[in-house]
Amino acid sequence: MKNFFDLPPVWLAAALGVAWLQKTHFSLGLSFGPVWADLLGGLLVGGGIVLIALAAYEMRRHRTTIIPHRVPDALVTSGIFKRSRNPIYLADSLILTGMILYWDAVLSLPLIPVFVWWIEKHFILGEEKRLRRNFRANFARYEKQTRRWL
Repeated sequence: MKNFFDLPPVWLAAALGVAWLQKTHFSLGLSFGPVWADLLGGLLVGGGIVLIALAAYEMRRHRTTIIPHRVPDALVTSGIFKRSRNPIYLADSLILTGMILYWDAVLSLPLIPVFVWWIEKHFILGEEKRLRRNFRANFARYEKQTRRWL
């Protein structure tokens, strides 16, 4: 059960829950303004979902795990992974940002950098360490060619 709570979607759900509580109970009348925030929020959430689908497709195609903290069977550098070493975490951040905009949860904006920091420290650094250990030269080359986020 402990491992269930140590997954990025759970942390995303927690951050979304905090943002929703803030907009529902502590909005203080603040707003991003008219329709532009709804549109941008929807585009960010949609873009995040597409990124997750593209990354999951590539990882499945290479028959490696999508679960953090597990040892990967392959180093995926094709598809969306040519643009970002962490497209799923990028997608999670886009989804959080999009929902904060859509909900007009102005006071929840600081959640975004906190979420990115937490994901990087808690998941990405460990994953990169495993990749570096298992795919030495290939990961070193990939790391130089492809940025961590964008």
